[in-house]
Amino acid sequence: MTYYPPISPYAAGLGGKCPRCGQGPLFEGYLGLRKECEVCRLDYAKADAGDGPAVFIIFIVGFFSVAAAFIARYVWFAPIWLAFLISASLAVGLILGLLRPFKATMIALQYANKAAEGRTGE
Repeated sequence: MTYYPPISPYAAGLGGKCPRCGQGPLFEGYLGLRKECEVCRLDYAKADAGDGPAVFIIFIVGFFSVAAAFIARYVWFAPIWLAFLISASLAVGLILGLLRPFKATMIALQYANKAAEGRTGE
């Protein structure tokens, strides 16, 4: 059995790397997970971030998008269509920029904490 030194789940997640070895790529495409790590052969079949990353991002992006629309409309006195355009552009940019690292970090944290399905006391 090969020994792998502990990898920071945050470093692995932000880099989109394997949570065990920190070297192999985690994703195939933009958000699709690979079947396994190319370097250490860790199976990604049980890796499932679910909706967790999307929920965090909705709260973060929602706050900044509404703040941007408010500032554009009531501080810069931009027309409503321009305030909407600024807010929507910011939202799309933040979502596309944050979703991949949040998903990778969630998967790396699950690996680091040995997360498993919930079980009853049977």
